[in-house]
Amino acid sequence: MLNQNSEPDVNEELAKKLGLTSDEYQKVLEILKRVPTYTELGVFSVMWSEHCSYKNSILEIKKLPRSGKNMLVEAGEENAGLINIGNDLAVAFKIESHNHPSAIEPYQGAATGVGGILRDIFTMGARPIAALNSLRFGNLDNNKTKQLLKGVAKGIGDYGNCFGVPTVGGEIYFHDCYKDNPLVNAMAVGIVKHDKIAKSSVKGIGRSVMIVGSATGRDGIQGASFASEDLTEKSELKRPAVQVGDSFIEKLLLEATLEVINEDLIDSIQDMGAAGITCSTSEMSAKGNVGMEINLDLVPQREKNMTSFEIMLSESQERMLLVAKPNCEKRINEIYEKWDLHCIKIGNTTGKKNLVVQFKNIIVVNIPPQCLVLGGDAPVYVREKKLPEYIKNNKLKILQNFPEPDNYLEMIIEILKSPTIASKKWVTQQYDSMVLTSTAFVDNTDSAIVEITSTNKLLAMTTDCNSSYVYLNPKVGGMISVAESARNIVCCGGTPIGVTNCLNFGNPYNPEVYFQFSHAIEGIAEACRAFDTPVTGGNVSFYNQSQNTAIYPTPVIGMVGIINSIDEVIPNKFQTNNDRIYLLGGLTDNINGSLYLKFRTQDEGTDSPEFSLENEVILHKAITDLNKNNLITSAHDISEGGLLVTLCEMSFNNRNLGFKVDLDRSNRLDHQLFSESQSRVVVTVKDSNKEKFEKLCKNVNQEYQKLGFVIDNYIKINGEVAVEITTLKDQYESSLATKLT
Repeated sequence: MLNQNSEPDVNEELAKKLGLTSDEYQKVLEILKRVPTYTELGVFSVMWSEHCSYKNSILEIKKLPRSGKNMLVEAGEENAGLINIGNDLAVAFKIESHNHPSAIEPYQGAATGVGGILRDIFTMGARPIAALNSLRFGNLDNNKTKQLLKGVAKGIGDYGNCFGVPTVGGEIYFHDCYKDNPLVNAMAVGIVKHDKIAKSSVKGIGRSVMIVGSATGRDGIQGASFASEDLTEKSELKRPAVQVGDSFIEKLLLEATLEVINEDLIDSIQDMGAAGITCSTSEMSAKGNVGMEINLDLVPQREKNMTSFEIMLSESQERMLLVAKPNCEKRINEIYEKWDLHCIKIGNTTGKKNLVVQFKNIIVVNIPPQCLVLGGDAPVYVREKKLPEYIKNNKLKILQNFPEPDNYLEMIIEILKSPTIASKKWVTQQYDSMVLTSTAFVDNTDSAIVEITSTNKLLAMTTDCNSSYVYLNPKVGGMISVAESARNIVCCGGTPIGVTNCLNFGNPYNPEVYFQFSHAIEGIAEACRAFDTPVTGGNVSFYNQSQNTAIYPTPVIGMVGIINSIDEVIPNKFQTNNDRIYLLGGLTDNINGSLYLKFRTQDEGTDSPEFSLENEVILHKAITDLNKNNLITSAHDISEGGLLVTLCEMSFNNRNLGFKVDLDRSNRLDHQLFSESQSRVVVTVKDSNKEKFEKLCKNVNQEYQKLGFVIDNYIKINGEVAVEITTLKDQYESSLATKLT
C-alpha cells in the first residue's frame, strides 16, 4: 500500500480498480460535489460493494416475508434476527457466507467465518449456544478438494472448540460445480433475555465512540470488495483480503461485551465485520440519523505506518464499535481492561449528520452516512433475467433409460459410500458438539436439539439445501430448501418459527444466473408463507464462479424451531424390534433430480423431484398430531438417496435394529428405493397403535404406505437383498475417512 503522503490521484480508472463502475463514480462526484479523497473512494467502494449494499439483490429480497408476530426486530435491521420464544427470552440467529476467503485460505477463511457469525449473535446481547454450517466442495477424488475440506473442517473445529460453542449440525455436499468455488456458510444461535437486547442504532449525540477488542492490522483490507467479484487465477494474490482470527480473543470479547450490556452501559454496539470501521461507523450513524467524528490516530494498530485507507478498510477480526451511555466510559474501560482487551475512545457522535474521519490532523473522510448504506443512497439495480438455455433444453429432454442393477447389494453399497451420502463423522468428530453441556441431541434426530436453560423448552435447528434441485427448477428447488428444513424440525418434534438464509449464486450480471436467483427467491417466499416462518435476515453471496462457470444456485436455509419438552422429541433411529414401518406419502418411481439417476447416467434429469407444497403442509400436521398422540416411535425424512438411504440411516443405531420391507414389484424396485420425491417421511409404529395411526392419517388426509417391520441385525428388501447391518454400516461410516487419509 502507498503511504499517506503518496496517495494515488483519484479518478475514474482508480474507482474501477477499487470495484466501482463509471456510473457509480459519477454518483460519488454528485453526492460530494467534489473529487473524493483516496480514503473516501475506498469507503464508497466497500460500502457500495454487493457484499455490503445488496445493490443487485435487495429488490428481490424484499419479496420474502420479513415480518412476523414473534419477531422482535425487523429483518436486516440488526446484526441478527430475533424471535420471541416465551419465558421473557428470545432466540438470535443468523447465517452468513465466507466463500471467497475459504477458497483462497481454507483454514482462516472458515475460522473467521465462524468468528464473524458468533460476533453477530453476542453483539445482540445473546450468549451463543450453538453453531452450524453448510459446506460445498468439488469432487473428493481431487487433491485440491481434499486440501480445502481438511482446511475448512479444521478451521471450523479449532475456532468453535476454543471459543467454547458446540458445533451441533450442518451438511456437506460434493459436486463438480464447486471445484473452484467451495461454499462455507456458518450459522450461529444464541439466547438473550428481552431486557438485555442490545441494538446498533445510535440514540444520542455527544456520546463517546469506542473501539474494543483486538488491534487493527492489514489483514482483510477490501475483503468486502473481494467477496463481490468472480474468483480468478489472480485471486490467489489476494491473500491479504483473507482475515486472520483468534478464537481465544473472541472468547474474551464475548464475556466483556455481555458484561457491559448486562450493566446497561452502552447506547449501541456493532460488530466490525465486512468493511471494518467503515461499515460500523457509517451504519450505526445512519440508523440513528446522527453524525460521527472519528480520529484514526487513536485506533490501536498492530502494524507500522498504516494509512487511513488501510485503517478504515481493514477487516481485522475480534473488534467491536460501541457508543457509550453518558458517564459510563470509565466502567466500560474497566471491564474490557479486566479481560485484557483494548478499549479506546476514538470519537463522538454529533448532530451534524456527517461521518467525519481525521488522520494526522487531516480530514480524510467527510461523507453523509446515509449515502453509503442500504436503505439510503447506495445504488439499487434491477438486473436482466433470462430463462437459462439448459432449462429450455431440459423441457425437451427425455430421461435416459437404463436397466435395473444386476446386483442390488453392490449398488446399495456404492450409494452409501458416495461422499454426499456417506457418514461425515471424519469431519464432525473434529467439532466439539457437547461443550456447555446444553446439547441434547445431535446424531439421533433429524435436527440438532439444544436445551434452553431455566426452561423445559428446547431449540431445534438445521441447515438445508439441495442445489441440484434448485438448478433443475429454481422456484421449486427454493421451495424444497425451505420445506426440507421445516420437515427436519417437525420430524424431531418441533414447530418451525423462523428462517435465516444464505443465498449463494454466480455473477448477477449474467441474466441466466439472475433468473435462478429471482425464481429461487419466489419459491422460498411462497414456502415460508406456507409454514409461517418469516425470514429474519441472512446473506447474499454472488460471484461464486470462475472461468465463466457458476456454481449451482445454492440458497441455504437455516431454520430454528421450538420443542415444548424433551418428552416430545422424536428420534430418527429404529427403537423397538417388531415395530411396523410406514411411509407417510406415496411410493413413486420418479427419479428426477436424484443422486441415483446421476450415478447411473451422469445426468441429473429434466426437473426437480416431485413436490407439492399442499402435501408438505398436510405432512407436517400429520407428524405433529401423531407425535402429540404418542403414535410414532421414530421418524426420518426422505431426502438425498431416497427411501433406501432413509431406512439404512434409521438402522445405523447402536442396537443393530434393521428392517424387512416389501415394495410393489410391478414398478421398478430401484426407482422406488432411490426416488427423491419430496413430502415423504418414514415412521415406525407399535403394533398396538396401528389402527389409531391409520385412522389419524385418514382424518388429516395424509397418504401412507405399509412397508414392513423392524427386525434384528439384518436389512432385507423384497427377498432380493439380505445383508447384516454391520456390513453396510461399516462401509457407510468409513468411506469418507478412507478417501481423506
